[in-house]
Amino acid sequence: MNRRSKDLLGSTTMLLATVLSSLIVFVMAFALFHRSSLILATQPLTELFLSSSWHPSKGEFGFYSFILGTIWVTTLAMILAIPVCFLSAIYLAEYAPEKVRGVVKPLIDLLAGIPSIVYGLWGVLTIVPLIRDYVAPLVGATTTGYTLLTGGIVLAIMVFPIIISVSEEVFRTVPYAAREASLALGATKWQTVKHVVIRSSLPGIAASVILGFSRAFGETMAVLMVVGNVAKVPSSVFDPAYPLPALIANTYGDMMSIPLYDSAMLLAALVLLLVVLFFNVIARIVLLRISTRLV
Repeated sequence: MNRRSKDLLGSTTMLLATVLSSLIVFVMAFALFHRSSLILATQPLTELFLSSSWHPSKGEFGFYSFILGTIWVTTLAMILAIPVCFLSAIYLAEYAPEKVRGVVKPLIDLLAGIPSIVYGLWGVLTIVPLIRDYVAPLVGATTTGYTLLTGGIVLAIMVFPIIISVSEEVFRTVPYAAREASLALGATKWQTVKHVVIRSSLPGIAASVILGFSRAFGETMAVLMVVGNVAKVPSSVFDPAYPLPALIANTYGDMMSIPLYDSAMLLAALVLLLVVLFFNVIARIVLLRISTRLV
């Protein structure tokens, strides 16, 4: 076999491996849709997604409270995380000395490698008592500490490394010539960062937020341990909630003798997969446009 044939064989093998790994997502989505088709055939989507009546033994599978719990805790996490991550990324990209950046960046990246169950245990031992004994009494609320706010804080910390790392890399792709031109015109360092760096990086910042949102939306173990897992529509951040990932992790396999229960859980998994896939695709498209613009 000559060199050209070996190159062709190698490239073909790598192409097949790439296509196979990419198709896994669609295979998973098809399998989930096939297994959830039973409940989709018996109950309309409006009843499944807009009803909060959850009584599997009676055949009532209303996901409304679980969907709202997922949206609430994810949105709260992003509200808490975005300002901290945004300011941290600006400091690391524009102000931090190389020695400081060399120490802080690995520590931030280390947060991404910590297992989610460790975050959950830390939340139970630290954030739950903090919310129960100090934060809630300040506003006259009474709670066990297992609340939306607790889950939001834990999730916010979990998405720190994603948003900070992506935003910092986007800031550093802004050409130094643009910074120098702004400074040469008399702008201060902060004015340059505000009007040149941040404005040029807005699509990348949006992509980092979307990636963080999709990461938080599908998180299971940490949220399951601190958010309370009560199937009701929350009315405040001090109420417990029951996000979809926690519902699947808690109940799948335990009540499969109930008709349609297996199909309902797989429908919930399909919804999570599609939402996360959608936001990841949007983020990748935005990042791709940034890279092509810089070429």
